[in-house]
Amino acid sequence: MRVQVAIIGAGPSGLLLGQLLERAGISTLIVERQTGAYVLGRVRAGVLEQGTVETLEEAGVAVRLHKEGLVHDGIEIAFGGARHRIDFRSLTGKTVTVYGQTEITHDLMDARGAQGAPTEYEADHVSLHDFDRTSPKVRYAKAGKTHEIACDFIAGCDGFHGISRQSVQQTALRTYERIYPFGWLGLLSDTTPVSPELIYANHARGFALCSMRSQTRSRYYLQVPAEEKVEDWSDERFWNELRARLDEKANAALIRSFVSEPLRFGRLFLAGDASHIVPPTGAKGLNLAASDVRYLAHALIAHYQDHDDRGLDSYSKRCLTRIWLAERFSWWMTSLLHRFPQTDSFGDRLQAAELSYLFRSPVAQRGLAENYVGLPYDD
Repeated sequence: MRVQVAIIGAGPSGLLLGQLLERAGISTLIVERQTGAYVLGRVRAGVLEQGTVETLEEAGVAVRLHKEGLVHDGIEIAFGGARHRIDFRSLTGKTVTVYGQTEITHDLMDARGAQGAPTEYEADHVSLHDFDRTSPKVRYAKAGKTHEIACDFIAGCDGFHGISRQSVQQTALRTYERIYPFGWLGLLSDTTPVSPELIYANHARGFALCSMRSQTRSRYYLQVPAEEKVEDWSDERFWNELRARLDEKANAALIRSFVSEPLRFGRLFLAGDASHIVPPTGAKGLNLAASDVRYLAHALIAHYQDHDDRGLDSYSKRCLTRIWLAERFSWWMTSLLHRFPQTDSFGDRLQAAELSYLFRSPVAQRGLAENYVGLPYDD
C-alpha cells in the first residue's frame, strides 16, 4: 500500500493531522496499536485555547464543540482563604473553551470515517524504516500478517512512549527533563461544577484544581506524593481532602516536563507528546500538540500544493519556540501553585509574595492571561 503521509498514532494529534491533510487532498493512513475503544476511553484535559478551536474549525470538526463547549472568560485562584479572578477577556480579548479531549477524539474519528480515510487499529510490531532517505516505509503486523506502507513522509504522533521517537538514533536526540516530586490524583464526578470557571487552589495541604467537562460533569484533582497509590484513596477521603483545600464558598499522575529536540529527522516529523510533555497545571498539553499539527499540516500542504518546502524546513524551529514558551509557563504555574516537599519557610514566603504580586498587578495578570489563552502563531 502507498500513501503520501503515514501517521503513527490515532490520538487527537494523529487524527487532527489526518483530517487537515485529507481535506487538502493528501492521502494518509493512520496506524494505531490500540483499539479504537481504548483510544476513546482515555480521559484527558479539555481546556482549549482560541487557536486550537480555530484549528478544529479549519479541520471541519467544530460543530459539536461550538454547541456543547463551555466558553470561559477567566479562572479563579484560591489562596489564603479567598479567591482572586483572572479575567482573560478583559486582559487579552480572548477566551478558552472547555470541551473534553474524548469528545474531540470522537468528532475526529467520525469525520475520518465519513471521509473513508483508513485507520489501522490493533497494529502490532510497528516499525519505521528509511526515513533518512527519499522513500520511507512503515511496517506492522495484524491478524498474523505483515503489512508495509510506502509513503513520502512519516508523522510520529504516538505519544511519549511511542515507537516514533524510539526509532531515531539516540545520538541525534537532545532531551531535557524535570520530574516533579508529586503527582495529581484525579476524580471524574457526575455532579454540577462547584464554580462556573476553573478554580486553582494553593493550600498548605497542597494544590487542588476544580475543573469540569460539562454543566453536569466535574473533574477534580489533588496534589499527592509521587509514590501515592490510587487504591489508598476512597471517595470519602478524596472529597474530604478537596474540601479542606478550598475556600468556604466552594465547600458544598507523575508530573514531568520533557522536551526532545529536534522534531525532524529526514522525512520523519514528531508531533505532540512524542516530543514534549508539560505539567498539566497550565492546560498546555493538548494545545501544544494542536500547535505542532497546525504547523506540520500547513507545511505538508505547501509542499504538495505549492512545491514550497520552507514550512517543512522550519518546522522544528517554529515548534520548539512555542514548546519552550509553554514549558516555561507550565513550570511557572506549577511552581506557583504547588507545595514542594523540601521547601522551607523562606520558599513559602516567596511563593506567597509571588501570588500577592499577581493579585495586585494587572501587568502580571496580563502575562498569565496571554499565556493561558494561547500565544499567537507566527504564520
